[in-house]
Amino acid sequence: MSDLFNENDKQSFIEMGIAEATILNQIDQFKKGIPFLKLSASAVIPNGIKQFDNEKQLMMCLLFDELSATTQILKFVPASGAASRMFKDMFSLREKCLKNKDDQNILTEVAAFFDKLPHFAFFNDLKKKLSADSIDINQCISESNYLTISEYILNEKGLNYANTPKALIKFHNYGHFERVAIEEHFVEAALYCINQNNEANLHFTISPEHEHSFLSLINKEIAHYHNLFKVKFNISYSFQKPSTDTIAVDMNNQPFRESDGTLVFRPGGHGALIENLNDCKEQLIFVKNIDNIVPDRLKETTVKYKKVIGGLLVHLKDRIKDYLEALDKNEESDELLLEIADFSKEELFISIDSDTMADEKKLKEFLIKKLNRPIRVCGMVLNEGEPGGGPYWVENPANGEISLQIVESSQVDLNNPAQKTILTQSTHFNPVDLVCWTYDYKGNKFNLLNYVDTHAGFISIKSKDGRELKALELPGLWNGAMADWITVFVDVPLITFNPVKTIDDLLRKEHDGIERE
Repeated sequence: MSDLFNENDKQSFIEMGIAEATILNQIDQFKKGIPFLKLSASAVIPNGIKQFDNEKQLMMCLLFDELSATTQILKFVPASGAASRMFKDMFSLREKCLKNKDDQNILTEVAAFFDKLPHFAFFNDLKKKLSADSIDINQCISESNYLTISEYILNEKGLNYANTPKALIKFHNYGHFERVAIEEHFVEAALYCINQNNEANLHFTISPEHEHSFLSLINKEIAHYHNLFKVKFNISYSFQKPSTDTIAVDMNNQPFRESDGTLVFRPGGHGALIENLNDCKEQLIFVKNIDNIVPDRLKETTVKYKKVIGGLLVHLKDRIKDYLEALDKNEESDELLLEIADFSKEELFISIDSDTMADEKKLKEFLIKKLNRPIRVCGMVLNEGEPGGGPYWVENPANGEISLQIVESSQVDLNNPAQKTILTQSTHFNPVDLVCWTYDYKGNKFNLLNYVDTHAGFISIKSKDGRELKALELPGLWNGAMADWITVFVDVPLITFNPVKTIDDLLRKEHDGIERE
């Protein structure tokens, strides 16, 4: 291995802040492959997923409201994703137009999409861009001049949405005004992230190339939201760290190099953001994707269930604190030790084997270790066929322990009939609706990097300059990056999950800002 890297390589490691040992471990992962997770069962109600009646929901909301008066709360939003994939259908339609200008079937398909343009929140901006170049958008539509329209939506001469992050795309039309995605997160923060000083803290992870646009939007709009809600918004942002990039290898698991001999690194995926989350100092942190938002008329349910999962987190962390303090002071009796074990099993879904239960000393050590960890409460919605992860009971191959995890289908051996059956039995889906507590019972901040399952990443095949390469993604932020957290799943309504994966999603009624009959 000593001959694998030259001095220029080693200098690049230093500049990126990556230890050579880390690179070697990554190459070893390419060689060995990423092991599949072993599913034990799907998490369902009540075995792994909590469900609350109206009375319990109200109780959790009240608990959360009490906490917000004395706790620093943060809304953490991964917002670096580009909108290029969101517009892939438009790229496809554009290519079809270019190649099949006289094909009536193609023109009918394209027309069906462009006839819906006036319903998009960005329509007025598009109209202004075209008008500035003396082009009438209605004439373009009537004359089927779809190539011009798509150019002005996708490219720099117009809205440049192909190179714009989702955070800055106009999502919702309210009739007299529109909001980009990031503005809807301002509104949400004002509704459930306010502290005793009437401040709302938000943190966005963004790409360096979009920093200027991001700051321009904030500087232009934040005063409006301050006046609207009488709330001071404390907004921070960060970039994905270069030290979280991963090395690429060729199909023989040798470092992939450019024609000039330099190594190729790739972003480590959203799992790299555990570093950004680890840098946040607030105690209670909501995590939610940039595109999972609704207009004002539908926010009430979202806000309610944010408080429900937040209130449950408060309840659990307070119980954990009391129990750990008692264990720390050796104040536990046999009855209390059994009470803590029952709480751990029933409320936190922590599995305790019979041997541990039978040994008082072993049980105490086990409980201290398992309770003194970061906590996350995750909302789960009914699975209606959306692609993505879900809640499962997973067996740890090292010690046989069973724990709750959010699992993607790519982490499961689909050639194993038993594993595939468990995967398909899931009743719920992960909408990325998390609330986290990142401090221990003594008030010290956890180092979140100590709770990552480093073997839970992803290997994919990509290409560069016509050559295939293998890319390694770090354990996903809500998958392997939080694998060793205390994890609790809660059933939440489907209306709280309204992502925008394609441009057509913006035409769903859940993204219509105007109340209609």
